[in-house]
Amino acid sequence: MFTRSDIPRCRRWVVKIGSAMLTADGQGVSRARVSPWAEQMAAHIQGGGELVLVSSGAVAEGMARLGLKKRPNSLHELQALAAIGQMGLVRAYEACFIKRDLHAAQILLSRDDLTNRERYLNARSTLRTLMDWKVVPVINENDTVATEELRFGDNDTLSALVANLISADLLILLTDQKGLYESDPRFNPDAQLISHADAEDPHLERIAGGSVGGLGRGGMATKIKAAQLAARSGTATVIAWGGDEDVLKRVGAGEEIGTLLTPSQEPQTARKRWLAGHLGAKGSIILDAGAVRGLLEQGRSLLAVGVQRVEGRFARGDVVSCRDEEGREIARGLINYDHQETDLIKGMPTRRFAEILGYLDEEELIHRDNLAITLGRRYDAPS
Repeated sequence: MFTRSDIPRCRRWVVKIGSAMLTADGQGVSRARVSPWAEQMAAHIQGGGELVLVSSGAVAEGMARLGLKKRPNSLHELQALAAIGQMGLVRAYEACFIKRDLHAAQILLSRDDLTNRERYLNARSTLRTLMDWKVVPVINENDTVATEELRFGDNDTLSALVANLISADLLILLTDQKGLYESDPRFNPDAQLISHADAEDPHLERIAGGSVGGLGRGGMATKIKAAQLAARSGTATVIAWGGDEDVLKRVGAGEEIGTLLTPSQEPQTARKRWLAGHLGAKGSIILDAGAVRGLLEQGRSLLAVGVQRVEGRFARGDVVSCRDEEGREIARGLINYDHQETDLIKGMPTRRFAEILGYLDEEELIHRDNLAITLGRRYDAPS
């Protein structure tokens, strides 16, 4: 079981900083606040660690630049404010990191970037390259172009999906609360801080409250959900007050600070669970009884010879639903051929791929490492 003593061995971090921590009484992004965090993040990187930063604050910075006191509700106004505020947000981070001999890079993501397999792989490669170069990626939601249907809704969710994306060891959520309490400390001064819990504990969602700030979109409930998302790929989460002195250094040392929420699964099992539940299936392939037995009873990869029918349109690398002859979903996985190619090779042995397609890309239609069994569980259809 993951404990505080394991944190010092966590090399790859995702750090998320919320709007309430970054802004000083509506005056926009405060470099005085950013500077100590930048120093601690730089120390982690220069000590051999890797780090991706997810930062809120673009809308708040835009509001400050235009002198607005109240956050608008309309999407187009928020998008415009984010476009204005991104300039100041990234400049603040770059100015603080450059003093520590590091550069920052701006990355804007929408939900579609992480559900489209090709964009997902491109984003992961870019982030890994930046970390290899010891450049700090500063990620925010692409507010200026995201439609309501494609929005993450809050940067807590975004930070958890980034943790999935780069296989992070640790997600650190810096907020304006000391951590998660057994009851709301705003109304109960005797509320007890939860030091350590299982991220999947259903009791956590019942005790988490909402956001009371005027600038951010997230509250403690979104942080619980973020920890649960992160846990699905084996990532532990710490929720801590960003105003604590040397907060990142102390978290990284395994000190008893904030709330530690830990995954209950091994990373490989968790990765497959995330694969099954997070990405929307683009299409379906109908399997014969032998292929179903091979997946359920023998843990095999899926071969084209066991496919009877192809439904929907999908590209190589998309998530597809594997169904039995009665239409029940058996598994989901990343397919190695697009829908047209799969239709041509269905029911065929691998040795005939080159004859039919003119080439052999992969022997398996879906490799078992990229396949998650879903029979007996319900997964929502993609929106």
